[in-house]
Amino acid sequence: MALHISATNPEHPALLLELPWQLPLEEWPQEYLVPLPRGISRHVVRYARAGDEVVAVKELAERPALREYGLLRDLDRLGIPAVDALAVVTGRTNADGEPLEPVLITRHLGGSMPYRSMFETTMRPATMHRLMDALAVLLVRLHLAGFAWGDCSLSNTLFRRDAGAYAAYLVDAETGELHPRLSDGQRDYDLDLARVNISGELLDLEASGALHPSVDPIAFGTEICARYQGLWKELTRTSVYPAGKYHYIERRIRRLNDLGFDVAEMQIDHSSNGDTVTFVPKVVDAGHHQRQLLRLTGLDTEENQARRLLSDLESWMATQDDYAPGDPLAARPEVLAHRWVREVFRPTVRAVPPELRGGMDPAEIYHQLLEHRWYLSERAQHDIGLDTAVQDYVENILPRARETLESPSPAE
Repeated sequence: MALHISATNPEHPALLLELPWQLPLEEWPQEYLVPLPRGISRHVVRYARAGDEVVAVKELAERPALREYGLLRDLDRLGIPAVDALAVVTGRTNADGEPLEPVLITRHLGGSMPYRSMFETTMRPATMHRLMDALAVLLVRLHLAGFAWGDCSLSNTLFRRDAGAYAAYLVDAETGELHPRLSDGQRDYDLDLARVNISGELLDLEASGALHPSVDPIAFGTEICARYQGLWKELTRTSVYPAGKYHYIERRIRRLNDLGFDVAEMQIDHSSNGDTVTFVPKVVDAGHHQRQLLRLTGLDTEENQARRLLSDLESWMATQDDYAPGDPLAARPEVLAHRWVREVFRPTVRAVPPELRGGMDPAEIYHQLLEHRWYLSERAQHDIGLDTAVQDYVENILPRARETLESPSPAE
């Protein structure tokens, strides 16, 4: 059978043909590989360079490879945080003509880390709570879209920093199933698997000495259930309000917006006697602040980053003489937002040397600078300004952070 590449982008096959498909992944020469941290996987996985892109290459049988490829593309169309599926390569043979396993190729998620790499230095319990929050949000988003994961775990997730929190991305869809809607039983099964998997992974970390001594692996595994149930209830519960109190519905929608979700469709029913109104959010889309920031500025960020940047944008707009909400002759928010990007956001990010940024994307850098400005202003008891914060951050904070990252761990 001849080598065959099924790809999503017409540019990818030519780039991928340069990789040594005649060799098993375990034998790929170092010249093709990129030294990035890898999580635990039941399959052989390697990071390689294809042109200007870094890709993850996973060996598995043809049928599951094609199935996972299709599921990841479905999740992309649904706007679910997951790695991008680029291609499936089949028909591989070695120099003797013996068949080799097909591979699934996904794009490396820039700035992301597998959980084991995050535990190389003992992670504080507060940070672990943020990981559980991110994973619970991801599982809720999957279930709202009708996707049963079938193997929710820390190992099958990548995490990216998101303005003091984390954003979780699905990295393994091999066991997943997409349905028009999930039953309560399907959701409970997924949640129970998550609890067992996470507890087992944390017990493994405890045995290796990488877990904070105050962390109970079983309790943390159970924590995701409580966080998931609380978020699911808030997003899907039925509310009954007195007739005429329509601002209660608006308040409920604002609360969902604060959680990062938009109500795309709703059901409102009046009682037979007209005394009450029943409100049910029928379709809830995640990424409320992401979409708002993207519409205003063209910046595509994580949800918490978007919330923080929108807050700074609104504060900046309030200082502009040509901004007057409700005045048809005043500058439109979209115009001011693009001016903020051009005059504030981009110059501020560019002031941080690229060699000091590490894995932070521009939105995360800007968030960190805002945090540092707040800290310095609190200490000085007055606003020290963004320029001063940038200078102090570059001179005093980033070099120390880089030294910490580059210093060898005790295990080394």
